[in-house]
Amino acid sequence: MNLKNLHNIFLIVIGLCSCFSYAQNIDNQELQNLKFQEHFFEALKQSKTNNYSKAIEDLEKCAAIDTVNLAVDFEFSKNYLLLKKYFEAEIFIDNALEKDPKNQHLLKHKVSILKAQRNFSDAIEIQKKLVELKPIYTDELVLLYIQNREFDNAENLIAEIEDKALTTLKIRRFKDYLTNRKKLTKTVKKQPEDTNIEALKNSYKENKDFKTLLKILSYELENSLFEMLHLDSKNALELFPAQPILYKLNGYALNKLKKYNEAINVLTIGIDFVIDNPEMELNFYNELIISHKSLNNTEEVLKYKQKIALLKQAN
Repeated sequence: MNLKNLHNIFLIVIGLCSCFSYAQNIDNQELQNLKFQEHFFEALKQSKTNNYSKAIEDLEKCAAIDTVNLAVDFEFSKNYLLLKKYFEAEIFIDNALEKDPKNQHLLKHKVSILKAQRNFSDAIEIQKKLVELKPIYTDELVLLYIQNREFDNAENLIAEIEDKALTTLKIRRFKDYLTNRKKLTKTVKKQPEDTNIEALKNSYKENKDFKTLLKILSYELENSLFEMLHLDSKNALELFPAQPILYKLNGYALNKLKKYNEAINVLTIGIDFVIDNPEMELNFYNELIISHKSLNNTEEVLKYKQKIALLKQAN
């Protein structure tokens, strides 16, 4: 065999080896992609069944295959939030936002993390970015201002919304709340002749202690003093606007007084302050069902019954 033939055979062998290596690389990449998909969908399944730690384990396997995947960071953050591990949740959502800073889903999730920690100030700044992207997110910004006791900012924003003819049902309810907050009734019905409740009320006037307030409201609730329960819980919202129990008691009193539309306004605002408390959330839904049923709002009754079913299923 001459030198030229040997050279040609050598080139053919090299070519075959290169093709084989290339084919192996393709097969390996496809295998990795399949493994990634398998672990990712398993993580979604585990998260849906509330197995958040197991979901994180599968996401870690995804991250080992693809270290820069935005969807993996997002799912990590969601599962850590559900486990109330806020530090980890923030790290992963911030990583995701570095890759896609204008992603609305990521920004909304960042707001949820901050709200869960009652960090309304930072949540407001993120929400402003969402509003810049889509004005429909303005409702949530108004609520965040209320939650952070920035009532003037809330009122100014509502005025801007009204000027642009973008008012929604939620905005009207927020406006009603802010209006009622300024019109707190000064006339109080004569208190019952009970030295204990009188002592509690005198104490509350002096120190504005929340525990004392709850004792007063419990007394009024137990004795079916619905007018006073309504008035005292309403006044208390001026001092404690982020306490869901005050909205619940106020809505309950309004239902008893047959003021159903007012009850819906109060309960709809108050439920946004309920975080990680399924029992309290259930109470809100039940009161809203009473309000809507009394007004023959059949669709709303069905909606809240479905919410109750889902809540019980999840817990």
